[in-house]
Amino acid sequence: MQLSKIALGILATVTVGLSAAQAADRPRDLGIEIGVLHTGTNNAITDVKGVKVGQVTLVDEKKGMHTGVTAIVPHDGNIFKNKVPAGIFLGNAFGKMTGYPQVKELGNLETPIVLTNTLNVAAGIDGIIDYTFSFKDNGDVRSVNAVVGETNDGGINDIRARFVKPSDVLKAIKEAKTGPVEEGAVGAGTGTKAFGFKGGIGTASRVLPKEMGGYTVGVLVQTNFGGLLTVDGVEVGKQLGGYPYQKEIESADGSIMMIVATDAPLDSRNLERVAKRAFMGLAKSGGVASNGSGDFVIAFSTNDKVRVPHNTKALAKQTTSVVQNDDMTPIFMATIEATEEAIINSLFAAKDTNTYDGKVVKALPVDKVMEMMKSHNKLAK
Repeated sequence: MQLSKIALGILATVTVGLSAAQAADRPRDLGIEIGVLHTGTNNAITDVKGVKVGQVTLVDEKKGMHTGVTAIVPHDGNIFKNKVPAGIFLGNAFGKMTGYPQVKELGNLETPIVLTNTLNVAAGIDGIIDYTFSFKDNGDVRSVNAVVGETNDGGINDIRARFVKPSDVLKAIKEAKTGPVEEGAVGAGTGTKAFGFKGGIGTASRVLPKEMGGYTVGVLVQTNFGGLLTVDGVEVGKQLGGYPYQKEIESADGSIMMIVATDAPLDSRNLERVAKRAFMGLAKSGGVASNGSGDFVIAFSTNDKVRVPHNTKALAKQTTSVVQNDDMTPIFMATIEATEEAIINSLFAAKDTNTYDGKVVKALPVDKVMEMMKSHNKLAK
């Protein structure tokens, strides 16, 4: 008894990215197959070659601490010196994401992407700068465009305490791994809510057929928003609410960060088009992009042929071939499917969570959802 009380109050800092992550049954494991394209090996953003994910989860019940960091690292090398093309779409810009103006202007990322809570964006910036400065060949760097996304976890986490430190951010980046990605109440999703239930981190991927390029598209989301929860076309939120739209209206404000990675050789213009399609996946899950919601999408390509060197020779010309407009549709479709599934994955993986002020945010009642899916003949045979 004494040990359990002590354990309850201990600060748990967990860095994840391994298989324990997906210990709970995911929707696809239970027969919910969203879309028609095949998934990657892990059905995760890490199926895209080179992409790693690191997470630090901070939980201390006595302090009201339920928050953390999720870092998405595009490749193993010095990202500042070998930037990746990127595009950003602002679905509803009620948010505090940093780094957008330069990405919009230049079309590339020069740092890992860090997700955390609203009031710890500054810690995210500091951690990214520390990471960038850790490379010996960055000794002359005087400017870093740190990209930090956020959602407000203040309904569960004592957000004013600003628990996340730059060292947590640095840890998440440096310990990022390939392979399965932990979902639910972990990392930046530790204290988030979605559709009135416990939200969190979710991920999914799609692999195109060879005749469509054979490219992989992976998505990772931090869900903290509202609307009418819809799972593979079934409006489960309507059946779980007390009356039509009650829960949807009460829980509409919030935010979501959507990160899209692909190994397709895309330029920044088409990556922005890809980012727009992620928003369609959000809509299919029932999200409404409410007035108070910060809905941001960051899309990037890991293909080494389209990387942007920090130092280029004068008047150097780029000769790399990129995917043409006429061939983009399958990538758009993959993005929509993976985004929708990643959102649903975040909900299925989440658990009941105590809030800093003594309440409990319930997890999605998966058993009831599965009954609904079965009644609508939505389970794979």
